Amino acid sequence: MPPAFARRCGRGLAPGAAWAPAVALCGALLLAPGQTAAAETWLLIDTGERVLQVMDGERAVHRFENIAIGRGGAASRRARGDTQTPLGTFRISSIREETRYHRFFGINYPALDDALRAHASGKIDDAELAAIRRAHELGREPPASTPLGGNIGIHGLGAGDPRVHEDFNWTDGCIALTNEQVDELSQWVRPRMIVVIR
Repeated sequence: MPPAFARRCGRGLAPGAAWAPAVALCGALLLAPGQTAAAETWLLIDTGERVLQVMDGERAVHRFENIAIGRGGAASRRARGDTQTPLGTFRISSIREETRYHRFFGINYPALDDALRAHASGKIDDAELAAIRRAHELGREPPASTPLGGNIGIHGLGAGDPRVHEDFNWTDGCIALTNEQVDELSQWVRPRMIVVIR
């Protein structure tokens, strides 16, 4: 379980308390139907190091190096068309096996808290907030048509030039791996899997 998620589940417990069972219970209550508490595999993406790690609890079980992110870098606040990779905690919301970029694992960006902040500031309207909220409730990708953008995920190169991938951050905000890397990653990816981008 990601450390921030574990801390959030463990809030309110006394320091030094045996909180692991409470955190496990909290995590189990937040699982999708049919998912078991043993499913603790998650993805950690370090945009500064250009590394994606498959995590099992706190232990890295696999590391993919030389990933690419958005041409505009990474940011905690993103807008449609800014080519930035969003930072935060998300979930896998779609798995597409055959796309322009080979495989595509969509994430549920914008996160609901981002949408609530955008709504409070007048950046998105009531209907846009409702559509984003509904997508989260259904475990789907939120609409990309709002001012916050969307259609963010982890994908391969497709027919792209591997030399460009090695030397540049080239995406419109997604996380890119080589086709071989994304094929290997697919063995771990599942719907609603936690993805932390930092």
